[in-house]
Amino acid sequence: MALWKEITTPTPTAHPSGSSPPIDRPTPEPPPAPLAPPPPAARKAREPVDGGDSMIAANITIEGKIEGSGNVRIAGRFKGDVRIDGNFNIEPGAHLTGQVLAGVVVVGGELQGNIESAKRVDVLDGGVIVGDVKAGSITVAAGSRMRGHVEFGWGDEKPPKLDSGR
Repeated sequence: MALWKEITTPTPTAHPSGSSPPIDRPTPEPPPAPLAPPPPAARKAREPVDGGDSMIAANITIEGKIEGSGNVRIAGRFKGDVRIDGNFNIEPGAHLTGQVLAGVVVVGGELQGNIESAKRVDVLDGGVIVGDVKAGSITVAAGSRMRGHVEFGWGDEKPPKLDSGR
């Protein structure tokens, strides 16, 4: 692709007056200006926002720690602890090995670890939890599985101890 406009000139022919006609020379066009950066509004639309959603895709495996605020969705494999101020979703087919501390936890995949102090835990059809759960409320769908100790509805207070002395 040419960056200039080429003008072809006709071959000079004999002019009736005997002199040659003036030759039209093509005027080169200036080179195109470099692309300008997008306006500030367009840049801000692509930048991450504090408290936004984060996603670990299905074909990703990560080992480490997740901390912060905002919502997190895992569709791949993650090994490590999760501590967020927000919602945490383990998508169907995903696998997490570690402890979870989040506001709302939705388990559609597999969690091998404990859920601590969640406001709400939803275990979806096909979801698996191998570990203990402590939450304000819990919803368990038919077809889900769990192995561990569950405490819900108590808030921050301790459950009453049963007196074994009769």
